[in-house]
Amino acid sequence: MAKVIPLHGGGSGRSVRSSAHADPSRHLDQGRSRHPSSYTEPLPPTPLITPTTAAPVEHHTADPSPIDAVKDKLVDQIARTAEFARRRLAGDYTVDEFGYDPHFADAVWLPMLRPLFDKWFRVEVKGIENIPDDGGALVVANHAGVIPIDALMTSVAVRDHHPKKRPLRMLAADMAFEMPGVGTIARKAGHTLACNPDAERLLRMGEVAAVFPEGFKGIGKPFSERYKLQRFGRGGFVSAALRTGAPIVPCSIVGSEEIYPKIGDITPLARLMGMPYFPVTPFFPHLGPLGLIPLPSKWYIEFGKPIYTDSYDAQASEDPMVLFELTDHVRETIQHTLYRLLAKRRNVFLG
Repeated sequence: MAKVIPLHGGGSGRSVRSSAHADPSRHLDQGRSRHPSSYTEPLPPTPLITPTTAAPVEHHTADPSPIDAVKDKLVDQIARTAEFARRRLAGDYTVDEFGYDPHFADAVWLPMLRPLFDKWFRVEVKGIENIPDDGGALVVANHAGVIPIDALMTSVAVRDHHPKKRPLRMLAADMAFEMPGVGTIARKAGHTLACNPDAERLLRMGEVAAVFPEGFKGIGKPFSERYKLQRFGRGGFVSAALRTGAPIVPCSIVGSEEIYPKIGDITPLARLMGMPYFPVTPFFPHLGPLGLIPLPSKWYIEFGKPIYTDSYDAQASEDPMVLFELTDHVRETIQHTLYRLLAKRRNVFLG
């Protein structure tokens, strides 16, 4: 048995032990109320040798270094590329009647667009819940920016932010499918001609389609007329929605007008090249290829409340007054939303 030596004088080991046994709580109470240096009587005996229990050793995993993170990302990218190649070579993918290739769109096309969406334009999406979870719907949006990048960003917004991750099927102009290479990619990404037969087929199939009624008048308008909607045509998109009973979802896009501020148009060159316009911006064509880099404006995409069409009778799609009223209603909804979003925006690039 270890020898017990009292820490303070004033008594033998025997007397200290008997005192402690007489009232074991006495010293504990005093220890709570007084600093050890103020004791005037012997403290409880403290053994020189006390059993100790080793504290468990905690193992901390070091955070991965930037180099390790890059390696992991590279390995993951290689794995995804290998899996994509395997599926393509094995024919393990499907293409619908329009040429839409979901495997290509999700593995190649959308990943190319996401850096623009997330890092460059920093797009904020609102009202995505207004697009139904299932069934056909027609998204109608304003159009601007010289190059139709707004259509691409809208497709990323719906695919990435909708609760059901629904693909957005664009109704594009004929020119998109006549350009070498572009037409093939557009088909694989899910886009088709902006015509009533194709629009109605998509909506009846339960797809979410998107149309930009301003067309080239919208994306080619001068910078001085930014965010002023052009005519919406004769209401062909409304007719398609009425025939299929699909709801119309107004969509307002802020930010696209500033990516290529159009300050001029070289009309003779546009006619020579078969283009609707040949834009002149503060940076293009003066800076050559550098002028093609879009300015990093801050974007907002807001989807409005759906306008339901299933309550109209079968003849409504042929009634010019119904078409005009619904078209004007959609246009005014988008225009007022644009004004509201612009009133909140403090800076073109910072939002």
